[in-house]
Amino acid sequence: MPRFFLEVSYKGTAYAGFQAQHNANTIQAEIEKSLLVYFRKAIWLTGSSRTDAGVHALQNFFHFDYESIDEKGLEKAVYHLNAILPPDIVIQNIFVVGADDHCRFDAISRQYEYTIYHQKDPFMADRGFFYPYTLDIGLLNEAAGLILNNIDFSAFSKRNTQVKTFNCSIYESEWVSDQQVLVYRVKGNRFLRGMVKGLVGTMLKAGRKKMSMEEFRGIINAGDAALADFSVPAHGLKLVKVNFPDSLRSGKRI
Repeated sequence: MPRFFLEVSYKGTAYAGFQAQHNANTIQAEIEKSLLVYFRKAIWLTGSSRTDAGVHALQNFFHFDYESIDEKGLEKAVYHLNAILPPDIVIQNIFVVGADDHCRFDAISRQYEYTIYHQKDPFMADRGFFYPYTLDIGLLNEAAGLILNNIDFSAFSKRNTQVKTFNCSIYESEWVSDQQVLVYRVKGNRFLRGMVKGLVGTMLKAGRKKMSMEEFRGIINAGDAALADFSVPAHGLKLVKVNFPDSLRSGKRI
């Protein structure tokens, strides 16, 4: 049976996260309901990159298996599914892939951004963290550089998670400033539960000079999540892009 990738964008404010959960509304649950309405058949989705409650995504993926659909049928499905879905979830694309392609295991990297703004702004309130404190961007980027040299991220993972390893490869880690907006950009092969929030919250302490760089390095080396700061709100975080090998790319965009 053919396999399809479904590319989705969403504002996570109203949802308990990406993956289906009992007694909670999620992105996956909403899309599976829309598929049931449109195709009149239950279609179960497999997700690429789990995002927590309140986290947004410019790009994320599911895959599913279904009978053959031609290109016009896929375009029609995207149109009608978006009409069924609530306004805070948008299907960007549906395209056929190989029968064994997997949107989670075949992803080679994910890119996240965490946005901070310094002046009160009603248009940023649900997409960034209002943080009206002086930050030293040089210290923030020094801390971000230490993250690039690390592999074990035990210190930045919530403990109530089931993973076989806390090792991650981080390819990009930097803070960039644009007037009153400060953005942390990070790219890696995988991310642990709460990891980006833990990194951001702890780096902010270093950026405010509430923590020395040696103390920050010590938290990384200790691997103790009790020492990291996970208190930054979820709405400042968004998944920007999921990257796949060129061999998986079809005529449609990824």
